[in-house]
Amino acid sequence: MENLSANETLAMEQLSFEKFREEVLKDYRSTCESREASLLGRKEVLTGKAKFGIFGDGKEVPQVALAKFFKPGDYYAGYYRDQTFAFGTGMASIEEFFSQLYADPDVNNDPHSAGRQMNSHFATAFINDQGEFDDLVNKKNLTAGLAPTAAHMPRALGLAYASKAFREVEELKPLTQLSNNGNEICFCSIGDGSTSEGHFWETVNAAGVLQVPLAVFVWDDGYGISVPTKFQTTKGSISEAMRGFQKKEGTNGIDIYKIKGWDYAGMCELFEAAIQKIRLTHIPALFHIEEVTQPQGHSTSGSHERYKSPERLEWERNWDGIKKMKEWIIENALASEEELDDIETEAKDFVRRCKISAWEKYETPIKAQVNKTINLIHDMASFAPDQSHILEKLIAELSANREPNRRDILRTLHQSLLISTHPDISSPVKNYYDDLIKENKSLYNSHLYHEGPKNIFRVEEIKPVYAFDAPQINGYEILNKYFDELFSHNPKMIAFGEDLGQIGDVNQGFAGLQAKYGSGRIFDTGIREMTIIGQGIGLAMRGLRPIAEIQYIDYVLYAIQTLSDDLASLQYRTAGRQTAPVIVRTRGHRLEGIWHSGSPMGTIIHSLRGLHICVPRNMVQAAGMYNTLLQGLDPGMVIECLNGYRLKEKLPSNLLEYTVPLGMPEIIKEGDDVTIVSYGSTLRVIQDAADVLEDLGVSCEIVDVQTLLPFDIHHSILGSLKKTNRIVFIDEDVPGGATGFMFTKVMEEQGGYRWLDVAARTITAKAHRPAYASDGDYFSKPNAEEIIDVIREMMAE
Repeated sequence: MENLSANETLAMEQLSFEKFREEVLKDYRSTCESREASLLGRKEVLTGKAKFGIFGDGKEVPQVALAKFFKPGDYYAGYYRDQTFAFGTGMASIEEFFSQLYADPDVNNDPHSAGRQMNSHFATAFINDQGEFDDLVNKKNLTAGLAPTAAHMPRALGLAYASKAFREVEELKPLTQLSNNGNEICFCSIGDGSTSEGHFWETVNAAGVLQVPLAVFVWDDGYGISVPTKFQTTKGSISEAMRGFQKKEGTNGIDIYKIKGWDYAGMCELFEAAIQKIRLTHIPALFHIEEVTQPQGHSTSGSHERYKSPERLEWERNWDGIKKMKEWIIENALASEEELDDIETEAKDFVRRCKISAWEKYETPIKAQVNKTINLIHDMASFAPDQSHILEKLIAELSANREPNRRDILRTLHQSLLISTHPDISSPVKNYYDDLIKENKSLYNSHLYHEGPKNIFRVEEIKPVYAFDAPQINGYEILNKYFDELFSHNPKMIAFGEDLGQIGDVNQGFAGLQAKYGSGRIFDTGIREMTIIGQGIGLAMRGLRPIAEIQYIDYVLYAIQTLSDDLASLQYRTAGRQTAPVIVRTRGHRLEGIWHSGSPMGTIIHSLRGLHICVPRNMVQAAGMYNTLLQGLDPGMVIECLNGYRLKEKLPSNLLEYTVPLGMPEIIKEGDDVTIVSYGSTLRVIQDAADVLEDLGVSCEIVDVQTLLPFDIHHSILGSLKKTNRIVFIDEDVPGGATGFMFTKVMEEQGGYRWLDVAARTITAKAHRPAYASDGDYFSKPNAEEIIDVIREMMAE
């Protein structure tokens, strides 16, 4: 450099200044565009074009500063006020923002959710059409947004933990399409009010213990909807409340930073250094961004003038981030006020054009359907003169609707079919109605599960193979040998949970395996079920195959919100573009005591549509179900029998090959008089009862459903009922729980009621929690004597 002439040095400095100036003005333009999107978005809701809006106005400046340091390979787990961040990273456009606001179901217009989520719930594609993970290292990755406050926090822990695993676990080093040596950061944003949620504290505590590259940004606008921070947070400041988490020499913990949300230059400087530190050291950090404003209030459902004082509103106007950024630019001679005014005008025009384009794309196919509907009904009216005046009225009403929805079209078609029922006249309308039903089913009712090549129903059934001298060993030993082979052959496998690492889980399924495969792949966690699931979700979203263990099924309730709102709905709300094929391993049913013998299967199956729920009767079946799930791309839960680990089972010789097909019950005892439908531990009680009934001349057919989700996809239970004409559903859930679900499936969906000679029965646990000890179990849950008596009553009818 010392050889450069003064003119050359000056020219380079000028070039550097120009680049800096261009970057600043580009950021200013982004903030103006995002603000205008918020303002116009609110108007679209108030005029009726959109249903509801919640916007990121007031958060533009910190987000545009933050977006500068979000690199390819990084992950974002945020909430519904991060539109500026999404625009700044280039991972979402303003036109897409409006398409999502209008709930456009065309994935080409709203690639983030295909109209299934409200605005500012962004998501990039993680998997391709073949069900393979994309090259996530060379793209910026936005994980699907969530509206429930703090619900994205547990997943963020897993996304960050994956970087730790990729950096420290040797077996994962070759997976260079998934990670660049663990250099990826998870950026996680949250509103200050939502830091009161347990999700936040559990996640930050776990991140501090684990030391993972998680950057949490708290947008603090002083309120949680209408409730001031002083009623939300100890000391009225989340950064002050968390001072005990501050990492110090020789300890774990997190770094804590605090800065004003209107200080563009200060945030750029802070973010650059702090994020680079996270990337290098994996020390998590919390960024408390104070004095952020909210110019339009919380959402379109209310006005902040109702709860903010005139003084507070005046302060927000004076300290608006965009206003302060403009002042800073002018003070530092980076642009004149006229130049900035021009940028603002251009931004408004650009956003208006984006809005118009999004609306046109949304309404064009609807208008085409309206026109076709009108023409078809008009033709129908010409052939039905007696009903023509009524049909013409329907046409007039639909024509007068300036902003029709798809439902308006379907309703009009349906009404016309009720008016004119003659098939020769109505068939064109009926055919179009059926076509639209099918089309809208694809638009709105698809992708709850993976629909591509790795659909779980494409997994071929392979039976277990037994050597002639196959040993009879304990059930837990079957699983132990299975997991040993699995981790030996599949480097993407990671397992974790309470007591799973060092002691190999409380039932010894992983005994000795941490020592063999290392604490990076098999490890203990704290008592924190919600973030155990979050860890699993994040790891699975990054292309690994985690087994997240919840020690007992009773404790699944701690994590049910994360399982239901995030994991179960992930594929649906991204139209199949993201998935998290985590396997939740747990155990339950028969044991003793209120909180160690639960069987809340109704809660699980009704809350977790989007997961496969497997209920194996023994550990050989469980291993086969793990194999099946691992060949698919869907999340699943395997609920092992708590009292089956020390029962003897024959060891298959093809542990990693055999599969148990999901949704296909197995008849484990054939009979002619009554069909008994159940699963899990209850089957052993049923078998005892069946043996007694056999001596009494009653032949029982016992059906193990094997999985509750999916349930009997080929209607094999109906086949059994056709033979016996009597059926009873039995399990350990409360009355009306999983037995009610099975009853509905067989009686209503399969039409089983047509084949009944006597009323179908259900036998369940009592409505209360199971009482303690052996007698408590006997009088709280189905027992052999009760089953015998109910079936004898059925035979006597």
